[in-house]
Amino acid sequence: MPGSFFLVGPMGAGKSTIGRQLARQLGLRFVDSDREIEERTGVDIPLIFELEGEAGFRAREKAVIDELSARPGIVLATGGGAILDTDNRRHLGSRGYVIYLHTSVDQQLARTERDRNRPLLQTADPRGRLQQLMDEREPLYREIADLVIDTDGCRIRDVVHRILAEVGDGGSE
Repeated sequence: MPGSFFLVGPMGAGKSTIGRQLARQLGLRFVDSDREIEERTGVDIPLIFELEGEAGFRAREKAVIDELSARPGIVLATGGGAILDTDNRRHLGSRGYVIYLHTSVDQQLARTERDRNRPLLQTADPRGRLQQLMDEREPLYREIADLVIDTDGCRIRDVVHRILAEVGDGGSE
């Protein structure tokens, strides 16, 4: 079984929720790169976007992904845009087992419609923005994925069991 697991995918795919459960099942530490950035800066991501722009946030994200992906024995939930950076993709792809949690734009919209903590969705057309992000990022998620799991309409427990079955744990509890 791989030493670390890195979850990638769009916002609303379930990376944090599934990651927590997967880590519990595997007896590994769970880390969320977005929460790590917020803890280190003392402010939330929307404020980082407001003060530093997306470029400032991405620079912080790159440093955190580099550090966290080097840690052994973790389950890491990455931000949806972490794969935009070439170094992030290289680190994630070479340092652990990458699981792409795929979800449709419809499912993303349903899961994020009331979440004000998503700076990229503060727009007049959230559906259009989600589709644009998916079109841009989907090939990058697939490029580094060791495993692709569709999360649309799936229960968290079922997704975790499918991952465990794929990585050799057999889904035992």
